[in-house]
Amino acid sequence: MTPTRTLDELERYYTNLHSEAERLSSTIRGQFERQRMREFLAQYLPSAPAKIADIGGGPGVHATWLTQEGYEVELLDRVERHVDEARAAGISATLGDARKLPWKAESFDAVLMAGPMYHLSVRDHRILALQEAARVLRPGGLLLVVAINRTASLVGSAIANTLYQRQNIVRAILANGYSDENDRMPNTTYHTVTQLRGELSEVMPTVSIHGLTGPGGWLAVLVDSYFSDSDLPVSLTEHDPLQTALASSRMADELPELAHASSLLLGVARRV
Repeated sequence: MTPTRTLDELERYYTNLHSEAERLSSTIRGQFERQRMREFLAQYLPSAPAKIADIGGGPGVHATWLTQEGYEVELLDRVERHVDEARAAGISATLGDARKLPWKAESFDAVLMAGPMYHLSVRDHRILALQEAARVLRPGGLLLVVAINRTASLVGSAIANTLYQRQNIVRAILANGYSDENDRMPNTTYHTVTQLRGELSEVMPTVSIHGLTGPGGWLAVLVDSYFSDSDLPVSLTEHDPLQTALASSRMADELPELAHASSLLLGVARRV
């Protein structure tokens, strides 16, 4: 299926229908994702005060933490609301496009792309964004990108028991990585592990793929799907489900093949 939705529609979604800052702070899934990202950033990034580009950085949730850790951060996002929110949080933020970065070559020690790979539905556009990220990286610099696993829609629909209503959408995503009828986020592309590795490898020779959310992320999805407006049952209160989810995914990190069980993938590549 050929993607037909535009990035303007995506901008309307983030401006009028969805708060990314609230998602990463008020839901179990968002808190879990934020913590996992911080753990991988701490593992891979050079020591502060390295210079980091946060491309597609939204309202600056990750950039704020990085700044607090002593890094010099420049954020870029194509949604004006996000740029305004990031600036209000004290982040240096620019309105722009991942496919045409406003920075000089070899300006950054690391680049984080936590949004563009799944919001650029045309492959050539994703490669262009990766090439731009590589251009602004200094030799030896790190690129970290987030992608949505192609199986996430299938597993998530099964957990929420909405598979029968969404099966045409899920089948299209499994087959093509995209559905123009997707009712979650507009203009969203889903990757396989092999696909993400291949796209990154076109730009940089050294690539590793991790399960950003891992198997524990599905516990967070379940809690948010069924208990966001009610008290947790006893079976989910004996241990904090957020901590259980984190422990599960940390254990899965020891087995790289379990990245396939993760709803979100993290690709890490180094520029030569």
